[in-house]
Amino acid sequence: MPSQNKKRQDVVRLIEGGSAVDDRGTVGFINDFNFSGIKRFYTVTNHQTGFVRAWHAHRFEAKYITVSRGAAIIGAVKIDDWVKPSHNSQVDRYILSANKPSAVYIPAGYANGFMTLVEGTILVFFSTSTLEESRGDDVRYDAHYWDIWQVIER
Repeated sequence: MPSQNKKRQDVVRLIEGGSAVDDRGTVGFINDFNFSGIKRFYTVTNHQTGFVRAWHAHRFEAKYITVSRGAAIIGAVKIDDWVKPSHNSQVDRYILSANKPSAVYIPAGYANGFMTLVEGTILVFFSTSTLEESRGDDVRYDAHYWDIWQVIER
């Protein structure tokens, strides 16, 4: 059983950050994010808001996702069958915003996706695999296979 101080590496989780504001400006941070195991990073933008890029899965690669500008819905779902996953699987859904720094950890064995909510949104992905390793571990599903992309009125 993992100790309470150790983070589980097999479940999706939100790593919350924060910001500090003074007369000079703002510093955004995610102090509990650890770069251990990260082999590469990349940024992704969409040409329009409301565009869905999903579902991208890996058996061995894990990812961290943060938003450096704008806001996005992030989804993650554990793959129970790599050929025909269950449509009824629980999907973890997060809203990330550059206004409140945080990152979502996506473990190996999960599919992930996102939809931008604000024009000019930039997502940053940190990967535990090289590009070559990732290419050999790439599984894709239809963008609406798990349809979590509706903005909910409140």
